[in-house]
Amino acid sequence: MTNLFDIEWRISDKQIAYPDALSEMEERNAAIYLGQLPELIWLLEHPPLYTAGTSSDPAELLSQDFPVYETGRGGRHTYHGPGQRVGYIMLNLKKRQADVRNYVHALEDWVIEALAEFGVSARAVEGRVGIWCDTPQGQEAKIGAIGIRIRKWVTMHGFSVNIDPDLSHFGGIVPCGISEYPVTSLRQLGIAATLDDFDAALKKTAPAFLSAIDK
Repeated sequence: MTNLFDIEWRISDKQIAYPDALSEMEERNAAIYLGQLPELIWLLEHPPLYTAGTSSDPAELLSQDFPVYETGRGGRHTYHGPGQRVGYIMLNLKKRQADVRNYVHALEDWVIEALAEFGVSARAVEGRVGIWCDTPQGQEAKIGAIGIRIRKWVTMHGFSVNIDPDLSHFGGIVPCGISEYPVTSLRQLGIAATLDDFDAALKKTAPAFLSAIDK
């Protein structure tokens, strides 16, 4: 069974430009595959930007207020910005279960369990990408996004969770191609958590995530 101490756990305290993060992921992916560097769980924050996944529809990009970056991950358009915790997960699934669906479900469950640490009853919804919860008004809203890429069975990209971002910035896209539901954040739910608080919840719940993808 994988020990969390065998994986580099990195938290960046400065905003990371998206091209720099993508370059780091590409290089680390190759090094992990070759056994030259350990696996990596990287928690970071980006400046305001939009990313376009492999299924993106240009009609769903409604604003050019922020830079737009093409990315090799699955999914459609996503916003990243200050107040949002982004997790880039680089693990070798050949050492674990080489099962993409299982990995995605485990990643979803990890985010859901971390949110549960703050009393948020979040869930994945069949047929809808992302992590969902109910607002105090009883409306279903998206609080997190999932998007992955796997090269040579080494994972890249991962998740983003809205802690306290400027939610108006999501208005520049149709988030993940879903226009019927709003986005929300821990702050909007009335939870005054910091990125550090959420990082601690992720670390606490990480062993269950790793167990779910182990052989």
